[in-house]
Amino acid sequence: MNLLEKINNNRVYIIAEMSANHGGKLDHALEIVRAAKEAGADCLKIQTYTASTMTIKCDQEHFKIKGGLWDGQYLYDLYQVAHTPWEWHLPIMEECEKSGLDFLSTPFDRTSVDFLEELGVEFYKIASFELVDLPLIEYVAEKGKPMILSCGMASVEEIQDAVAVVRQRGVQEVVLLKCCSEYPAKYENMNLSVIPAMSREFALPVGLSDHSMGSLAAVVAVSLGAKVVEKHFCLSRSIKNPDSDFSMEPAEFKAMVEDIKSAIDVLGSPSYELSVSERSSLVFRRSIFAVKNIEAGERFTEENIKIIRPGYGAKPKHYPNLLEQRAGRNYSVGDPIL
Repeated sequence: MNLLEKINNNRVYIIAEMSANHGGKLDHALEIVRAAKEAGADCLKIQTYTASTMTIKCDQEHFKIKGGLWDGQYLYDLYQVAHTPWEWHLPIMEECEKSGLDFLSTPFDRTSVDFLEELGVEFYKIASFELVDLPLIEYVAEKGKPMILSCGMASVEEIQDAVAVVRQRGVQEVVLLKCCSEYPAKYENMNLSVIPAMSREFALPVGLSDHSMGSLAAVVAVSLGAKVVEKHFCLSRSIKNPDSDFSMEPAEFKAMVEDIKSAIDVLGSPSYELSVSERSSLVFRRSIFAVKNIEAGERFTEENIKIIRPGYGAKPKHYPNLLEQRAGRNYSVGDPIL
């Protein structure tokens, strides 16, 4: 697992979320793993649930989705289509290992945690909608493995409750993800400026679970200190499934990874030290030069010395003092005043 190594080395850990983008085909799922690696992901994430572990099959209005991408669908029917069959987990995990990707999953109940433990997973992700399921979080934390907690819709108090449960079970390696639980998320609702505040408030690394379109939000998040970026990943949005409309295709994901790397380069470190290239430009600054012939003992005046480029003479800050002095030697036009 490269999560903690990347965070500790001030790099960004990038998760490709498969979710329902397998489109009901194991071949698609395995191809997504390979494409995610090629696109620059560090980790491939799936979700471990069945429709019956998420909800009940019921046609009451409570269980019907109103608005958004899945308007009019019943929860059970949506999860029945979107889930990743449990018998696929091992081949997906093995394909991740073969490709050099970390394997991560989000469990949604105790049975899914037990199943992932049998597979030997190294860390866990808690989904935003489950952040308030403290018994589930406690059960995961008891496994003693690093945890990522997604915080979509969460109040400060709800995040505090979840983090407290995790810490009470002795898990110190925790990452929080800022998240806007809209699908797709609108820029004006994402409030990424809370990322540094979250990091200070909870003394934990913070990342972004990004449901917006494009890579802008991810780059902004990294510039604000995000250590993890999670993005839904698909082979093509033309392969329709519950997550395809807000997922990134491989070329887009690869461009995002490059943008993130560039953002880190641009951020650099808090230093006033000049680069080698910038030092070579110092000669093009302004400095003080003779613009007329000046004899030794002659007074410097506004007519015989000027502040001009290049930068081989005295700094401009000395100009007022020089006007009160006399030349100590002869100067020709174009000589720097030292």
